[in-house]
Amino acid sequence: MILHVPVLLKGTLELLVANPAGIYIDGTLGRGGHATEVLKCLLPEGRLIGLDRDADAIEQTAETLAAFEDRALRIHGNFSDMKELCERVGVTSVDGVLLDLGVSSPQLDVAERGFSFGKDGPLDMRMDQTQGRSAADWVNDEDAETLADVIYRYGEERKSRRIARAIVDAREAGRIERTLEFAAIVEKAVGGRRGPTHPATKTFQALRMAVNAELENLEIGLESGLSMLREGGRMAVITFHSLEDRIVKNCFKRHTVKRESLQQGGERLIFEEPAVRLINRKPLTATTNEIKNNPRARSAKLRVVERAFVK
Repeated sequence: MILHVPVLLKGTLELLVANPAGIYIDGTLGRGGHATEVLKCLLPEGRLIGLDRDADAIEQTAETLAAFEDRALRIHGNFSDMKELCERVGVTSVDGVLLDLGVSSPQLDVAERGFSFGKDGPLDMRMDQTQGRSAADWVNDEDAETLADVIYRYGEERKSRRIARAIVDAREAGRIERTLEFAAIVEKAVGGRRGPTHPATKTFQALRMAVNAELENLEIGLESGLSMLREGGRMAVITFHSLEDRIVKNCFKRHTVKRESLQQGGERLIFEEPAVRLINRKPLTATTNEIKNNPRARSAKLRVVERAFVK
Protein backbone atom coordinates (compact mmCIF):
# COMPACT_ATOMS: atom_id res chain seq x y z
CA MET A 1 0.00 0.00 0.00
CA ILE A 2 1.21 3.52 -0.84
CA LEU A 3 1.75 5.52 2.32
CA HIS A 4 -0.04 8.84 2.60
CA VAL A 5 1.30 11.57 4.85
CA PRO A 6 -1.62 13.58 6.33
CA VAL A 7 -1.26 17.33 5.85
CA LEU A 8 -1.56 19.69 8.86
CA LEU A 9 -2.30 16.68 11.05
CA LYS A 10 -1.53 18.12 14.50
CA GLY A 11 -3.52 21.32 13.97
CA THR A 12 -6.43 19.43 12.44
CA LEU A 13 -6.76 17.07 15.39
CA GLU A 14 -6.45 19.83 17.97
CA LEU A 15 -9.09 22.04 16.33
CA LEU A 16 -11.50 19.39 15.04
CA VAL A 17 -11.95 16.86 17.84
CA ALA A 18 -13.85 18.76 20.54
CA ASN A 19 -15.98 15.78 21.64
CA PRO A 20 -13.97 12.52 21.94
CA ALA A 21 -17.19 10.53 22.34
CA GLY A 22 -18.76 11.92 19.17
CA ILE A 23 -19.39 10.94 15.56
CA TYR A 24 -17.09 12.36 12.88
CA ILE A 25 -17.16 12.40 9.09
CA ASP A 26 -13.99 12.28 7.02
CA GLY A 27 -15.41 13.34 3.67
CA THR A 28 -12.13 12.73 1.84
CA LEU A 29 -10.99 9.43 3.31
CA GLY A 30 -8.12 8.91 0.88
CA ARG A 31 -5.74 6.30 2.29
CA GLY A 32 -7.01 6.84 5.82
CA GLY A 33 -4.24 9.00 7.24
CA HIS A 34 -6.40 11.64 8.90
CA ALA A 35 -9.16 9.13 9.71
CA THR A 36 -6.79 6.85 11.60
CA GLU A 37 -5.50 9.68 13.75
CA VAL A 38 -8.98 11.06 14.44
CA LEU A 39 -10.10 7.61 15.61
CA LYS A 40 -7.08 7.41 17.93
CA CYS A 41 -8.30 10.63 19.58
CA LEU A 42 -11.78 9.23 20.22
CA LEU A 43 -13.11 7.29 23.17
CA PRO A 44 -14.38 3.72 22.60
CA GLU A 45 -17.88 5.06 21.93
CA GLY A 46 -16.62 7.51 19.32
CA ARG A 47 -17.19 6.71 15.63
CA LEU A 48 -15.98 7.84 12.24
CA ILE A 49 -17.65 7.66 8.84
CA GLY A 50 -15.19 7.81 5.95
CA LEU A 51 -16.42 8.88 2.53
CA ASP A 52 -14.52 8.87 -0.74
CA ARG A 53 -15.60 9.04 -4.37
CA ASP A 54 -12.50 6.98 -5.25
CA ALA A 55 -13.44 3.30 -5.00
CA ASP A 56 -9.76 2.35 -4.70
CA ALA A 57 -9.49 4.45 -1.53
CA ILE A 58 -12.48 2.68 0.03
CA GLU A 59 -11.02 -0.72 -0.79
CA GLN A 60 -7.49 0.06 0.37
CA THR A 61 -8.55 1.50 3.74
CA ALA A 62 -10.21 -1.77 4.74
CA GLU A 63 -6.90 -2.97 6.19
CA THR A 64 -5.87 0.46 7.49
CA LEU A 65 -9.02 0.88 9.60
CA ALA A 66 -9.57 -2.77 10.46
CA ALA A 67 -8.23 -2.32 13.99
CA PHE A 68 -11.12 0.05 14.79
CA GLU A 69 -13.72 -2.55 13.75
CA ASP A 70 -17.27 -1.18 13.71
CA ARG A 71 -16.16 2.25 14.99
CA ALA A 72 -15.01 3.04 11.44
CA LEU A 73 -17.48 2.88 8.55
CA ARG A 74 -16.37 3.36 4.94
CA ILE A 75 -18.80 4.53 2.24
CA HIS A 76 -18.13 4.99 -1.48
CA GLY A 77 -19.57 8.37 -2.45
CA ASN A 78 -19.03 12.07 -2.98
CA PHE A 79 -18.80 14.26 0.13
CA SER A 80 -21.28 16.61 -1.53
CA ASP A 81 -23.83 13.84 -0.85
CA MET A 82 -22.72 13.27 2.75
CA LYS A 83 -26.11 14.06 4.24
CA GLU A 84 -27.92 11.46 2.15
CA LEU A 85 -25.13 8.89 2.48
CA CYS A 86 -25.04 9.21 6.26
CA GLU A 87 -28.82 9.09 6.58
CA ARG A 88 -28.72 5.66 4.90
CA VAL A 89 -26.73 4.34 7.85
CA GLY A 90 -28.87 6.09 10.45
CA VAL A 91 -26.68 9.14 11.10
CA THR A 92 -28.35 12.55 10.83
CA SER A 93 -26.10 14.73 13.00
CA VAL A 94 -22.39 14.66 13.81
CA ASP A 95 -19.76 16.28 16.00
CA GLY A 96 -17.24 17.00 13.28
CA VAL A 97 -16.62 17.05 9.53
CA LEU A 98 -13.21 17.00 7.87
CA LEU A 99 -12.47 17.78 4.21
CA ASP A 100 -8.92 17.48 2.86
CA LEU A 101 -9.35 18.79 -0.67
CA GLY A 102 -7.57 18.19 -3.93
CA VAL A 103 -5.93 15.09 -5.33
CA SER A 104 -4.06 12.74 -3.00
CA SER A 105 -0.42 11.76 -3.40
CA PRO A 106 -1.29 8.09 -4.14
CA GLN A 107 -3.57 9.19 -6.98
CA LEU A 108 -0.77 11.28 -8.46
CA ASP A 109 1.69 8.42 -8.15
CA VAL A 110 -0.43 5.91 -10.09
CA ALA A 111 0.11 6.55 -13.81
CA GLU A 112 -3.08 4.71 -14.79
CA ARG A 113 -5.21 7.34 -13.03
CA GLY A 114 -3.98 10.03 -15.44
CA PHE A 115 -3.63 12.87 -12.93
CA SER A 116 0.06 13.59 -13.48
CA PHE A 117 2.33 14.53 -16.37
CA GLY A 118 5.22 12.99 -14.44
CA LYS A 119 4.38 9.51 -15.76
CA ASP A 120 2.72 8.40 -18.95
CA GLY A 121 -0.78 7.03 -18.58
CA PRO A 122 -4.32 7.29 -19.94
CA LEU A 123 -5.70 10.83 -19.74
CA ASP A 124 -8.45 10.01 -17.23
CA MET A 125 -8.35 12.18 -14.05
CA ARG A 126 -11.71 10.95 -12.72
CA MET A 127 -11.68 10.54 -8.95
CA ASP A 128 -14.65 8.22 -9.34
CA GLN A 129 -13.83 6.01 -12.31
CA THR A 130 -17.29 4.45 -12.25
CA GLN A 131 -18.97 7.51 -13.71
CA GLY A 132 -18.59 10.73 -15.67
CA ARG A 133 -16.47 11.84 -18.59
CA SER A 134 -12.71 11.38 -18.55
CA ALA A 135 -10.22 14.16 -19.18
CA ALA A 136 -9.62 12.66 -22.63
CA ASP A 137 -13.32 13.08 -23.39
CA TRP A 138 -13.10 16.72 -22.32
CA VAL A 139 -10.09 17.68 -24.42
CA ASN A 140 -11.34 15.82 -27.49
CA ASP A 141 -14.99 16.85 -27.41
CA GLU A 142 -15.16 20.45 -26.12
CA ASP A 143 -14.75 23.45 -28.40
CA ALA A 144 -11.84 25.88 -28.11
CA GLU A 145 -13.87 28.52 -26.26
CA THR A 146 -15.02 26.11 -23.57
CA LEU A 147 -11.53 24.67 -23.13
CA ALA A 148 -10.03 28.16 -22.84
CA ASP A 149 -12.61 29.22 -20.26
CA VAL A 150 -12.01 26.10 -18.15
CA ILE A 151 -8.22 26.47 -18.27
CA TYR A 152 -8.44 30.15 -17.35
CA ARG A 153 -11.07 29.80 -14.62
CA TYR A 154 -9.75 26.73 -12.82
CA GLY A 155 -6.06 27.00 -13.67
CA GLU A 156 -5.73 30.78 -13.68
CA GLU A 157 -3.62 30.27 -16.80
CA ARG A 158 -3.21 33.50 -18.78
CA LYS A 159 -2.27 31.64 -21.96
CA SER A 160 -5.49 29.63 -21.91
CA ARG A 161 -6.68 30.61 -25.38
CA ARG A 162 -3.35 29.74 -26.97
CA ILE A 163 -3.42 26.36 -25.21
CA ALA A 164 -7.01 25.70 -26.26
CA ARG A 165 -6.19 26.41 -29.92
CA ALA A 166 -3.21 24.08 -29.72
CA ILE A 167 -5.42 21.31 -28.29
CA VAL A 168 -7.98 21.70 -31.07
CA ASP A 169 -5.24 21.71 -33.73
CA ALA A 170 -3.53 18.63 -32.25
CA ARG A 171 -6.67 16.51 -32.10
CA GLU A 172 -7.20 16.91 -35.85
CA ALA A 173 -4.48 14.30 -36.24
CA GLY A 174 -6.29 11.92 -33.88
CA ARG A 175 -7.67 11.68 -30.36
CA ILE A 176 -5.47 12.87 -27.50
CA GLU A 177 -5.36 9.89 -25.14
CA ARG A 178 -2.18 10.02 -23.04
CA THR A 179 -0.93 12.30 -20.27
CA LEU A 180 2.55 12.90 -21.68
CA GLU A 181 1.11 13.55 -25.12
CA PHE A 182 -1.24 16.16 -23.68
CA ALA A 183 1.50 17.73 -21.53
CA ALA A 184 3.73 18.10 -24.60
CA ILE A 185 0.96 19.91 -26.49
CA VAL A 186 0.49 22.35 -23.62
CA GLU A 187 4.20 22.87 -23.12
CA LYS A 188 4.72 23.70 -26.80
CA ALA A 189 1.78 26.13 -26.74
CA VAL A 190 3.05 27.91 -23.64
CA GLY A 191 6.54 28.19 -25.08
CA GLY A 192 8.54 25.65 -23.13
CA ARG A 193 9.76 25.50 -19.57
CA ARG A 194 10.92 28.70 -17.86
CA GLY A 195 11.64 27.83 -14.24
CA PRO A 196 11.03 24.89 -11.91
CA THR A 197 7.26 24.58 -12.58
CA HIS A 198 6.18 22.49 -15.56
CA PRO A 199 4.28 24.57 -18.15
CA ALA A 200 1.35 22.12 -18.06
CA THR A 201 0.81 22.34 -14.29
CA LYS A 202 -2.02 24.88 -14.36
CA THR A 203 -3.76 23.21 -17.30
CA PHE A 204 -3.68 19.78 -15.65
CA GLN A 205 -5.10 21.32 -12.47
CA ALA A 206 -7.87 23.05 -14.41
CA LEU A 207 -8.83 19.95 -16.35
CA ARG A 208 -8.87 17.80 -13.20
CA MET A 209 -11.12 20.29 -11.41
CA ALA A 210 -13.51 20.47 -14.36
CA VAL A 211 -13.67 16.69 -14.85
CA ASN A 212 -14.53 16.19 -11.18
CA ALA A 213 -16.66 19.35 -10.74
CA GLU A 214 -14.54 20.03 -7.67
CA LEU A 215 -15.60 23.60 -6.91
CA GLU A 216 -19.27 22.89 -7.46
CA ASN A 217 -19.10 19.85 -5.18
CA LEU A 218 -17.19 21.85 -2.59
CA GLU A 219 -19.91 24.49 -2.34
CA ILE A 220 -22.58 21.81 -1.91
CA GLY A 221 -20.46 19.79 0.51
CA LEU A 222 -19.73 22.74 2.77
CA GLU A 223 -23.41 23.53 3.19
CA SER A 224 -24.27 19.86 3.69
CA GLY A 225 -21.57 19.41 6.32
CA LEU A 226 -22.52 22.54 8.24
CA SER A 227 -26.17 21.48 8.30
CA MET A 228 -25.22 18.15 9.92
CA LEU A 229 -23.22 19.63 12.81
CA ARG A 230 -24.63 19.46 16.30
CA GLU A 231 -24.26 22.52 18.51
CA GLY A 232 -20.55 22.72 19.33
CA GLY A 233 -19.67 20.46 16.39
CA ARG A 234 -16.83 21.57 14.16
CA MET A 235 -15.97 21.56 10.48
CA ALA A 236 -12.33 21.59 9.35
CA VAL A 237 -11.36 22.16 5.72
CA ILE A 238 -7.87 21.91 4.23
CA THR A 239 -7.41 23.67 0.89
CA PHE A 240 -4.46 23.77 -1.50
CA HIS A 241 -5.07 26.71 -3.79
CA SER A 242 -6.78 30.07 -3.83
CA LEU A 243 -9.97 29.04 -5.65
CA GLU A 244 -10.84 26.42 -3.02
CA ASP A 245 -9.79 28.63 -0.13
CA ARG A 246 -11.89 31.54 -1.37
CA ILE A 247 -15.02 29.36 -1.50
CA VAL A 248 -14.40 28.02 2.02
CA LYS A 249 -13.61 31.47 3.42
CA ASN A 250 -16.73 33.04 1.89
CA CYS A 251 -18.99 30.18 3.00
CA PHE A 252 -17.77 30.36 6.59
CA LYS A 253 -18.09 34.15 6.51
CA ARG A 254 -21.74 33.94 5.44
CA HIS A 255 -22.55 31.63 8.34
CA THR A 256 -20.51 33.45 10.99
CA VAL A 257 -22.64 35.41 13.46
CA LYS A 258 -22.11 39.16 13.15
CA ARG A 259 -23.61 41.92 15.30
CA GLU A 260 -24.98 45.06 13.65
CA SER A 261 -25.92 48.19 15.63
CA LEU A 262 -29.37 49.65 14.91
CA GLN A 263 -30.07 53.38 14.54
CA GLN A 264 -32.90 53.18 17.04
CA GLY A 265 -30.61 51.49 19.55
CA GLY A 266 -29.76 47.91 20.30
CA GLU A 267 -28.38 45.49 17.76
CA ARG A 268 -29.32 42.62 15.56
CA LEU A 269 -27.53 39.43 14.62
CA ILE A 270 -26.73 38.76 10.97
CA PHE A 271 -25.86 35.27 9.73
CA GLU A 272 -26.92 32.59 7.33
CA GLU A 273 -28.30 29.40 8.91
CA PRO A 274 -26.75 27.40 10.41
CA ALA A 275 -24.84 29.86 12.59
CA VAL A 276 -21.14 29.26 13.25
CA ARG A 277 -18.20 30.92 14.93
CA LEU A 278 -14.67 30.96 13.61
CA ILE A 279 -12.24 28.80 15.56
CA ASN A 280 -9.21 30.27 13.78
CA ARG A 281 -9.63 33.72 12.22
CA LYS A 282 -6.55 33.23 10.08
CA PRO A 283 -5.98 29.90 8.30
CA LEU A 284 -3.47 27.55 9.85
CA THR A 285 -0.50 26.81 7.58
CA ALA A 286 2.31 24.27 7.69
CA THR A 287 5.49 24.77 9.67
CA THR A 288 8.88 24.79 7.98
CA ASN A 289 9.57 21.33 9.38
CA GLU A 290 6.31 19.90 8.07
CA ILE A 291 6.95 21.31 4.60
CA LYS A 292 10.40 19.72 4.68
CA ASN A 293 8.89 16.34 5.54
CA ASN A 294 5.87 16.73 3.28
CA PRO A 295 6.29 19.21 0.37
CA ARG A 296 2.56 18.90 -0.43
CA ALA A 297 1.86 20.90 2.74
CA ARG A 298 3.50 24.05 1.34
CA SER A 299 0.26 25.51 -0.03
CA ALA A 300 -2.13 23.95 2.51
CA LYS A 301 -4.49 26.11 4.58
CA LEU A 302 -6.75 24.90 7.39
CA ARG A 303 -9.94 26.73 8.32
CA VAL A 304 -12.22 25.57 11.17
CA VAL A 305 -15.65 26.70 12.37
CA GLU A 306 -17.94 25.59 15.21
CA ARG A 307 -21.74 25.31 15.10
CA ALA A 308 -23.01 28.09 17.33
CA PHE A 309 -26.15 28.39 19.45
CA VAL A 310 -27.92 31.69 18.86
CA LYS A 311 -30.64 32.88 21.24
